Amino acid sequence: MRRRVAIGFLGTTLDMGKREERWQRWRPTVALCQQPNLFIDRLELIHDQRSRSLAERITGDIGQVAPATEVRHTIVELRDPWDFAEVYSALRDFADAYAFDPEHEDYLVNITTGTHVAQICWFLLTEAHYVPGRLLQLSPPKRHAGEDGYIGSHSIIDLDLSRYDAIATRFAAEKISATSFLKSGIATRNAAFNSMIDEIEQVAIRSTAPVLLTGPTGAGKSQLARRIFELKKAQHQVSGSFVEVNCATLRGDQAMSTLFGHVRGAFTGAQSDRAGLMKAADKGVLFLDEIGELGLDEQAMCLRAIEEKRFLPVGSDRDATSDFQLIAGTNRDLQREARKGRFREDLLARLNLWTFELPPLSARREDIEPNIDYELARFGEREGSKATFNAEARASFLAFALSEEATWAANFRDLSASVTRMATLAPKARITQDAVAAEVGRLRRRWQADAEPAGRRSLSDAVLGDRAGDYDLFDREQLAIVIEVCRRCASLSAAGRELFAVSRGKKASSNDADRLRKYLSRFDLTFEDLRA
Repeated sequence: MRRRVAIGFLGTTLDMGKREERWQRWRPTVALCQQPNLFIDRLELIHDQRSRSLAERITGDIGQVAPATEVRHTIVELRDPWDFAEVYSALRDFADAYAFDPEHEDYLVNITTGTHVAQICWFLLTEAHYVPGRLLQLSPPKRHAGEDGYIGSHSIIDLDLSRYDAIATRFAAEKISATSFLKSGIATRNAAFNSMIDEIEQVAIRSTAPVLLTGPTGAGKSQLARRIFELKKAQHQVSGSFVEVNCATLRGDQAMSTLFGHVRGAFTGAQSDRAGLMKAADKGVLFLDEIGELGLDEQAMCLRAIEEKRFLPVGSDRDATSDFQLIAGTNRDLQREARKGRFREDLLARLNLWTFELPPLSARREDIEPNIDYELARFGEREGSKATFNAEARASFLAFALSEEATWAANFRDLSASVTRMATLAPKARITQDAVAAEVGRLRRRWQADAEPAGRRSLSDAVLGDRAGDYDLFDREQLAIVIEVCRRCASLSAAGRELFAVSRGKKASSNDADRLRKYLSRFDLTFEDLRA
């Protein structure tokens, strides 16, 4: 059986009493050792040097009512027992130095005595398991205790919430509410996505560090960033605004001014001071969408603003400040961009603490149906008229939407646009089979048109593999044509003759093969590689 150990402050007011009347009033430290069904094997009594006399008197009185209880004295000097930092530091030092033995001892932390600050510190240390025990609260008797003296009652508070079904149920409900909030109330069915949202919810509530959202265009990064902001605001973690910046639209000198602001006269046209979007996000959330599109100079300024909460407006010799929380979004592979020198490694390291990759819609086909319902509801709220499918039309559209034929190239943007078109054109707000057939035709034509150049690019991308991202789209398009010709021709010379027929002129040239060989070497490729 484990020994029971109580830890607590000496109550310099509550435990005080004149010698002749000390048994006629409630003294919590003495009452602690008199509680029925709560035998204390050892009491760790904390007090300062000035209270030694009182502590010894209390020890003697405990010896009369509970002679088997061992009392140990611990001297802790506090200049100001109401100073949170000082009290917490002192109790943390006590906890770090104490030889806890949970296997053989059961610890109770008495929060009845001591200042309110001490009670809060005990709670924090116990909740964080620096003190591996439970909290003990003593209550005075409601009436005169008679012959039994002033004993009162006690309650034990176990901070392991799993022991409290009602509290655990409420916490679970609040967690579901928070994650549903991040998903805009959509009952998503993809297990991996739901797991990621659970983690994002924890990070959003517990951390102020930057969050990086990656994934293809249209995967929902912007919407999720706004929902994270709204969750943080509901948790009273931010009081400012949500400021969204599409970094792909920032070009040239205007990029610095837009982000960091400028002073009057900083450049031609700067007729007045401008605070900039980073300043507008003070006390709020700044969402830098497509952060991979920022120039290196802007990246350096952003890094300083993230780390120091300070930045220099264009043309100013005095720093501005902004205490914002950052969410960044990108559809680029920033690791690869950093290796190529196009993205600062130090900024990536700062962003990379919390990185979440949003999957494309094609990887979450089980979530298409609930998202269709969500988009219909959004249409009704936006347009003031509700639209619904008839049973056959819904089944038909779902069959197409869930098929491999539906690429959903623009992800949720494609789905949202598709539902909006059908709802807008629906006769009497009822989406029919004919409306679905017309929409499926539109989607097929659009995706086929988009796929033609993409199919050609996929040819060069397949040959280049992981190196494809190292080359511009122009170069990959050109290379794809070369690959097609090389695979069609029997030799390097034949391919060269077909590729350079115009530039060579009418006169035959023996340099076609060499010219093609040198072109392929730019990509570390050979004719044999393409034929293979």
